[in-house]
Amino acid sequence: MEQEAVRWSVKVSKDTDLTLRTFLGAHGAKKGDLSKFIEEAVRWRILHQTVRDVRAAFADVPPAKLQKMIDSSVEEVRAERYRERAARS
Repeated sequence: MEQEAVRWSVKVSKDTDLTLRTFLGAHGAKKGDLSKFIEEAVRWRILHQTVRDVRAAFADVPPAKLQKMIDSSVEEVRAERYRERAARS
């Protein structure tokens, strides 16, 4: 399902514009690929920042304890999904 698009107005340097358009052109870009490239770049940047923040938040947690926390959370999610699937059947 495609989400509704919103229009942004952004400013970048001429050098950045030329570099990006040259890159996209060299890779066979089509109409709309600039928008797709920007959206993907924003998503990657947000993911990168989120991972950095999570690593910082858990930096003092011993690896074994962190693994137990992860395993417990995964187990809870899997159990919930199993219950949801069973309820739909």
